[in-house]
Amino acid sequence: MNSHILLTKYARGHLVGARVTAMPLREQVEGVLLQGGEVVFDFTAVEATQSFIDELIGVLILRHGPDVLDRLIFKSCSDDVRAIIEFVAADRCDQYIKTHTH
Repeated sequence: MNSHILLTKYARGHLVGARVTAMPLREQVEGVLLQGGEVVFDFTAVEATQSFIDELIGVLILRHGPDVLDRLIFKSCSDDVRAIIEFVAADRCDQYIKTHTH
């Protein structure tokens, strides 16, 4: 089962920013991942804060490991959103590796 998430549905104006907004979305994503599916995040016409991305993607990495990124697809990201995703992913992957190799 694959899932396509259009983030404009969760935005206030053109921004998804609150951690609280990301939590139920992350739970939905985890359900898809547990069934072996992939998730497409569609950022068309949406900007995102680092807090939102960390709650959505950072927590997934910490819970399921860096390999979870192989099943997440980021579509139509602005340069700023892509930079935030890359920063959060790198930071949380490093954190995961440090806590699981000692």
